[in-house]
Amino acid sequence: MTSLQWVKDEIQAMKDAGRFVPIKVLESPQGAWVKIEGNKVLNMCSNNYLGLANHPEVKKAAIEAIEEFGVGAGAVRSIAGTNEIHFKLEEKVAKFKHMEASLVYQGGLLANSGTIPSLVGKEDYVLSEELNHASIIDGVRLSGAQRGVYKHLNMADLDEKLKENVKKYRRSLVISDGVFSMDGDLAPLPEIVELAEKYGAMSYVDDAHGEGVLGDHGRGICDHFGVSDRIDVEMGTFSKAIGSMGGFVAGSEDLVEYLKRKARPFLFSSGLNPGDTAAVLKSIEIMERDDSLLRKLWDNAKLLKEKLNSIGFNTGTTKTPITPVMVGDEKETLELSKLLYEEEKVFASPIVYPTVAQGAARIRLMPSAVHSKDDINYTVEAFERSGKKLGIIK
Repeated sequence: MTSLQWVKDEIQAMKDAGRFVPIKVLESPQGAWVKIEGNKVLNMCSNNYLGLANHPEVKKAAIEAIEEFGVGAGAVRSIAGTNEIHFKLEEKVAKFKHMEASLVYQGGLLANSGTIPSLVGKEDYVLSEELNHASIIDGVRLSGAQRGVYKHLNMADLDEKLKENVKKYRRSLVISDGVFSMDGDLAPLPEIVELAEKYGAMSYVDDAHGEGVLGDHGRGICDHFGVSDRIDVEMGTFSKAIGSMGGFVAGSEDLVEYLKRKARPFLFSSGLNPGDTAAVLKSIEIMERDDSLLRKLWDNAKLLKEKLNSIGFNTGTTKTPITPVMVGDEKETLELSKLLYEEEKVFASPIVYPTVAQGAARIRLMPSAVHSKDDINYTVEAFERSGKKLGIIK
C-alpha cells in the first residue's frame, strides 16, 4: 500500500489548505427542505431549479415506464438498446428546442465527451471559452484537436483568435457554456454565432444551466437569444431543471444521424433507462403547458439577490438564478458553510479551488421554484448572522 501513500498526502494537503469539502448525504428526496444526518435543513445548493425531481407526475411517469419497459435499456442504443420511448423523447426535445432533431445520451458529461470528438480531430481547431465546464475541456482533449482559449465573454479576443487560426486547420469549432455555472453570467451567444458564421466555424453551446431556466417556457439560451435556427449544436442536460438524468444534443437531422454512427457513448454504453426517459418526457410536458414554476424560480432568485446585497454580501455578476456569495478566502468560505449548516440549519455548499480560481471561493446558492418567500428570508437572516459572526460583513 506504500505506493498509494501519495494519495493520503494529497488529501492532507487539501485539508491544510481549506479545500477538502465534506460531502453531505441526503436521507430524503430533493426539495426545499431535506434530511441530512437526521436533521431537517434548508436546501440551498441543489440544481433542482423547478422542483421536478420529486414532482408527483414525474414520479408516476417513471414508475409506469418501469412497469411497461423494465428498469434498464438492456443494450447499447446501436444494437438492441433503443426503445420507442427513446424516440418519443428525442422527438419531444427537438420540437421543444425548435431544432430538426436531437440525440439523447446517458448524461450531460457523456453528451460533450461523445459529441465533441465526433466533430473535430487532430487536423482541426477548437476555440473554447476560458471558463467552460470540465466536460467540455475533457471532450476537447479526447478529440485530439488543437485547442485555443479565448477570454471570458471577450468577443474581440474570440474574433482575433478565429482570424489568426481558422485557415490553418481543416475544420474549426467555437464552443461555450451558455450559463456559467459558478458565476451565473451568460455567454453573448448572438455574437458568438455571428463570429462563427463570419469565419466558417461550427458553433456549439452547452446549455446545462439554461435548460428550464431561460427562454420561453424554459427552452434555453438559444431560444432566449433567438438563435435556434443558427446554432450548429445545442447541448443540454436533464439532471438539473428537468429533474431526472441524461443529456442531449440538438441540431440538424444530418448531425444526429452522423452522431449515431460516431459518438462513442451512443455506440458503447447502454441507453438511458426507461424510467429516466419517461421522467424527462413528463417534465418537458409540464414545462410546455405551464410556466408558473419558471416564474416562481425567477421571483425567488430576485428576492434572494436583493436581500443579500442589502446586507452587504457580493453576489457577483450573475444574470440567472445562480447566486454566488463571494467570500474569496477558502478557509473562511468553509467556515461560513459549516456555521450555516451546524447553527442555522442551512445547507449551502462551499465552492473552492480547483472548481473556481484561487482566491475566488464562494458559497453558491441555488434558489428553486419550490422555495417559499419564508425560505428565502430565512436564508438571508442566517447569512447575516453567520457573516457578522465571522467578520465577513459588518
